[in-house]
This record gives sequence, structure tokens and C-alpha cells, in this order.
Amino acid sequence: MRSLPRLALLAVLALSACAGRPDEGALIPTDVPAPGASEVEILATTTRLRAPETPAMFSGERSDGIDFARLTVSIPPAHKPGAVEWPRRAPGDPARHFVTRQRDYVDGEGAFRGRLEAAVRAKAPENRTVFVFVHGYNTAFDEGVYRLAQIVHDTDFPGVPVLFTWASRGSLLDYVYDRDSATVARDALEQTLRIAADSGARNVVLFAHSMGNWIAVEALRQAKISGNPDLGGKLTDVVLASPDIDVDVFRAQMDRYGKPDKPFIMMVSQDDRALLVSSILAGDKPRVGGYTEDTAAIAELGVVVIDLSNVEGLDSLNHDKFNAVAPGFLQRLRDRLAAGDDLEFQETSVGETIGTIGRNLGGAVGTTAGVIITTPATILTAPVEAIIRR
Repeated sequence: MRSLPRLALLAVLALSACAGRPDEGALIPTDVPAPGASEVEILATTTRLRAPETPAMFSGERSDGIDFARLTVSIPPAHKPGAVEWPRRAPGDPARHFVTRQRDYVDGEGAFRGRLEAAVRAKAPENRTVFVFVHGYNTAFDEGVYRLAQIVHDTDFPGVPVLFTWASRGSLLDYVYDRDSATVARDALEQTLRIAADSGARNVVLFAHSMGNWIAVEALRQAKISGNPDLGGKLTDVVLASPDIDVDVFRAQMDRYGKPDKPFIMMVSQDDRALLVSSILAGDKPRVGGYTEDTAAIAELGVVVIDLSNVEGLDSLNHDKFNAVAPGFLQRLRDRLAAGDDLEFQETSVGETIGTIGRNLGGAVGTTAGVIITTPATILTAPVEAIIRR
């Protein structure tokens, strides 16, 4: 009786994966300028195999070690927040599409360190934050590049973005291959985080999406074992968006890591269809990103859980809901917590206090969004009255 819904879910996932795929030449550079377009420079570390004979730069096959690249992406003036305006044909129109302006391989860790350190030095002291983004399953190299460029642009991130891109084949049918590739990439991500911490940065932020969370938490677990779980105090934020991790595995990972001094931030959603399919592929084992029945148990591990089930997603699978949240929401929440508003209040004042946080974000989008926050301090849940998007 359950086979038909499962097949339907897989069909929806297949159609969604095919829709909006970039032209294979999306990374072909163009020197055509567009008035009003903005540019984002991205440094990349990867466990992918180079493909210099193709427009893609890197394939979905695994390399023997870690490799490096640098790219500049142009974002069109009429860009819609949360979206990536893919060119239908390469190289695209900079007035309407994301296009690549520059791309180069960076040969060797020493050269990459030099570029990263120079990029950090070029920032004002207060902006010397390295933002490390780890993409998820079914993601090609160019998709990871453009998604990070979109996030940086939409959040007005003033620091230095670094893409960690592991050897996903970008194919719906390669879930097991991608999961194994994620496992292989743990050491390389830990190495990337150490390079970021050594770059002269004041802060390092780790943001992972979907299956990228498995790599991220594993890398942090390894850092804990090596005696440096917070990268010498540089690791200030860990954001886990729609994590595609078995609930029991996540508990085991966090038990080994220990409760972080600064709680991780996790975004979950009950209607995440991609994670529902992942749970089916994993033998009906729930994924922590879709696990909303007992967020208090997850929060106890040292995680602020933000339940976005009532927020309308921007994609058909509801798997990218982090893009529907106000660009400044997480930072403003962090600021409130850092200012002493750790949400340790009596139940009668929960709605008012959390509502104040929501109102401070600005006006609501459409109808009120019932976002649920569960904190590790009190394991208390309440709705945030407003969530903003640009």
C-alpha cells in the first residue's frame, strides 16, 4: 500500500531535479558587463577530480586529495532573492542571468592559503569572517558555486566566502555514491576549516545544507578528537540547514563532540520532501532535518532548533527553506542571544519575548509565519510572530 506514494515522491524528486538544471557551460567566463550587476568572488576547495577539457572545471568523480579554485560570479540587477537565474545557454546574459566572469585553478595548498589570506586582509577588521559553505546531495560543481554566490549576495555578507565542494555526481540516482563521497571528504573539510582559521580571520562560520551536514558534523567531530573543536576559538557559528543525517547518527556525533559552547543552529521542516525520500532510501530511518516530533531532545545536544514547517518554501521540495528566511534573521537572533536574551524566561512571557524578536526583524511577508524555536537553555518552544524576506 505504501509503494505508490513512495513512487510518487521519487517521481516528484526526479522532476524537480531536472527542472532548472544549469547549462553544462554555465562556468564559461564572459567579459560582457551589465550595468547594475554585482559580483561575488568565491574561493573553492574540493575533493572533485579536475576536468580541464570541459567547461565544468571539475567533474563528479573523486580526486585523490584536495584541490582548489577561484571564481568570480556576476549576479543580474533584477535578481530575485533566493533564486539562481540560470542561463539557458552558455555563457548567458549578465543583465538577466548569473554568469561567470573569471575562473582559475589554484595550484596547491600554499597558493590557496596565500589567496585566502590576501582576501581576508583586504577586508575591514570587523568583516574578517570566512564563511565556509558545504552543499548537499545531487549538486554539480557549478550549482555549488552559483548557490553560494546567491547566498552571499542575498545576505550582504561582507566577509570572505569559501565553497567546500565534495564529489557529488549531481544525479538523482547516485544517492549512495554521493553519501560515500561525503564520507571520503571529511578530512578535506577539516583541513579547509583549519586553513580558514589560520587565514587571519577573526571568525569562521560553517554553513551546511542537506547531505553536506553529514560531512560538516563529522569534520567537527574529528576536530574534537584532535583537541581543537572550535578551531582555536575562531568557529563562531555552525548552521545546519535541512540536515540529511540519520537521527541516531546525529545523536552519536554530538555525544562525541559534546555540547558546544555556542549552540549550533539547525533549520528543520516537517514537509521537506527531499528528506522524506532520503528516509525511504535509508530504510525508513528519519532524517534529523525532518524530525520535528521531539525538537527538545535535539536541542538538549546543544542546538537551537528552528522549525520552518509553517514557512512557505521557495522550491517544490521545500528543501531550501533557509532561503525563505530573512537574510538577517539568524544573525539578529544570534545578536539577541549574545546580548543576554538567552530565552530563559517564564512560560507566560515566551510568546511576548519571542514575538519581540520577530517584530524586530521588520514586517512580515504575506501572512504570519509560525516559526518554532527550541533552545538548549530551557528546551522551551514558542512561535516567532514574523519572519522576513527581502
